[in-house]
Amino acid sequence: MIFLKAFLIGGAICAAGQLLIDFTKLTPARILTGYVVAGVILGAIGVYRPLIDFAGAGAAVPLTGFGNLIAEGVRKSVGTDGALGILTGSITAGAAGITAAVVFGLAASLAARSSARE
Repeated sequence: MIFLKAFLIGGAICAAGQLLIDFTKLTPARILTGYVVAGVILGAIGVYRPLIDFAGAGAAVPLTGFGNLIAEGVRKSVGTDGALGILTGSITAGAAGITAAVVFGLAASLAARSSARE
């Protein structure tokens, strides 16, 4: 059942993005930025955590989940480090995911061969 919930919630988030692409003049970059900001706002007001608890990776993996991660990291860091946590909280919270993306991207670039011919 958790897979179905993750699929439905994650699919709904992606479908909303596709509708924005199809029916508005927003660029994909603006839509992606809007998703991150929406995740920050929903996380800051406490709405996004129950959605992650319900849908798991279906809500945590999209960009709205990244925005929520930033909001949670800042909230936790401000509680422990004070005003300095505003600057360090998001970096600390997202460090593992960002590092994994860089390492796996590097590994894929080393394993794959470019199709460009010189």
